[in-house]
Amino acid sequence: MNLPLAPILPTDLRRGILSLSEAEFGAWLRQHGQPLMRISQVRRWLIQGRAESFGAMTDLPVDLRAALAREFEPLETQVAAQTQARDGTRKLLLRLRDGRHIECVLIPERDRRTACVSTQVGCGMGCVFCASGLGGVARNLTSGEILEQLIRLRNLTPRDERLTNIVVMGMGEPLANLDNLVAALEVACVPAGLGISARHVTVSTVGLPTKIRQLAALGKPYHLAVSLHAPNDALRTQIVPTNARIGLAAILAAADDFFACTGRRVTYEYVLLGGVNDAPTHARELARLLGRRIAHVNLIPYNEVAGLPYRQPTAQAVATFVAELRRAGLNVKVRKRKGADIDAACGQLRRRFEAPSAPVPHAVASEAASVQ
Repeated sequence: MNLPLAPILPTDLRRGILSLSEAEFGAWLRQHGQPLMRISQVRRWLIQGRAESFGAMTDLPVDLRAALAREFEPLETQVAAQTQARDGTRKLLLRLRDGRHIECVLIPERDRRTACVSTQVGCGMGCVFCASGLGGVARNLTSGEILEQLIRLRNLTPRDERLTNIVVMGMGEPLANLDNLVAALEVACVPAGLGISARHVTVSTVGLPTKIRQLAALGKPYHLAVSLHAPNDALRTQIVPTNARIGLAAILAAADDFFACTGRRVTYEYVLLGGVNDAPTHARELARLLGRRIAHVNLIPYNEVAGLPYRQPTAQAVATFVAELRRAGLNVKVRKRKGADIDAACGQLRRRFEAPSAPVPHAVASEAASVQ
């Protein structure tokens, strides 16, 4: 079900409370004669109590609630559009303070409630099939903007449910905004926050070796998913242009270091583009590339879109590709499609909202559904 798109609203200059540092919020409270304990009270209402207005924070003094409402927003993002698929997948298009838009998705599956979040406005990696990067990258998201996506998605669930998993596979290259991402995850993955286990967090990357090693050095049990999409440098550079200055060898070496440091098996994501990277020879080459590694391959069949020069792989091509990888001893899974009827792939809804006539690809209608 597609809900009507909201009109573009005038920019609201009021900051959200979650975008304030503890020092900034503390200074404001002192100016208003309030104790610092109010910091934890307000954050608890937003992060755990599902409050979306200061008026709902009933254990705060009335005059404090009024003062907060005059100067701040409880959540500074605004829901510009939301959609719900037949399978229960829900997508939010969020408007930021500067008028730009990002997307996040809630994916229900049996006992899981997975949040797929964005880390940048747009993306600078240039993957040829992805809607997120069609306009390039505008800026990094703040830690508060990343955290607010999780809160807004959690608020879509019934009160007796909670988010169980996080996949950082929305708009942007997560490792290009690692510091802000980590700050948001530190709040999400503690009992006083959203209570999500760090072992249920997957961070996706097109492959930034230095940042992969920085992620490993954090000592957190996050999963790493590398968007591979090709078994050799020549083909990968056609599909992922940034590969020209990095190369598969450097990316795989960093992924090996991640496994050695964390003990966490790396997932390699591979979008199957019909007639481009889905031949048996590609599968055998991929098997040789990954064969000695403890790895998981997540195959993602592409879906055709008018105006883009790519087509869906045939069912036989997918089956043959899977068979070749399994014959080589690799752990393989074909992604389940989730939310395809609501433009659930990252960047699609924003594209439709900002440029309704532009074609938008379905390529990764929910990588999240099969990563873990």
